[in-house]
Amino acid sequence: MSHSIEVDHHVELFVQDIGEGQPIVFIHGWPVNHQMFEYQMNELPKKGYRFIGIDLRGFGQSDKPAFGYDYDTLAHDIKVVVEYLQLKDFYLAGFSMGGPISIRYATKYANDELAKLILIGAAAPSFTQREGYNYGMPKEEVTGLIHAIKQDRPAALTEFGSNFYETTISEALQEWFLGLGLQAAAHATIACAESLRDEDLRGELDQINVPTLLMHGKKDEICDYQFALELQKGIPDTELITFEESGHGLVYDERDKFNEKLLKLL
Repeated sequence: MSHSIEVDHHVELFVQDIGEGQPIVFIHGWPVNHQMFEYQMNELPKKGYRFIGIDLRGFGQSDKPAFGYDYDTLAHDIKVVVEYLQLKDFYLAGFSMGGPISIRYATKYANDELAKLILIGAAAPSFTQREGYNYGMPKEEVTGLIHAIKQDRPAALTEFGSNFYETTISEALQEWFLGLGLQAAAHATIACAESLRDEDLRGELDQINVPTLLMHGKKDEICDYQFALELQKGIPDTELITFEESGHGLVYDERDKFNEKLLKLL
């Protein structure tokens, strides 16, 4: 089933909710939507888990308001969805940009019902380089990407996605994936790129008080593998699973291993 959940004044999010059992809430990356987790959606409900995929505001089938694309607001949206669905003992899995949003949820809004945080190729603690942190893209590069999106969004996203996967993927899959990105509003795509460029979560990692699993591709060219090591240093209770043959798109690159590790964890 799917839900349309009002998270803000005149802002409704599309939430895919499949299966029964322990809930796992998936937060997608930039600039796609919950459908990127197709290969998890196929498997988890068959194994007795409840797959919940949220399209963040501005993306997929959710409403696309003018404002609200900072991590605080996006994390608050998750809080409203979790409360609306009355989730108990749930796992929160954030991929790429979904990672820092899930961290912000964990440090600001989580209560005892959050059982575990799963950070998958997370764009955290900071997506861009800054003083004392030499990993990730220089801020100017993200500004350049934003400029390119304003000029020709399909071309900019095609270029951005070209080093997403480590495995060779079919042209059809490439087109499908680009299509997910183009479902987003251009203004949301730009505003979230600004959040990725400007937000820094290094100061709040020690406030995460749930067990955290890190899953990261060793060959990730979008979110450096070093991000995972920084997260491991900063978060009190963590386990890191390295995907040796994966780029950023580990949910597809090594999908069997990814699903197996997820199920083992559950």
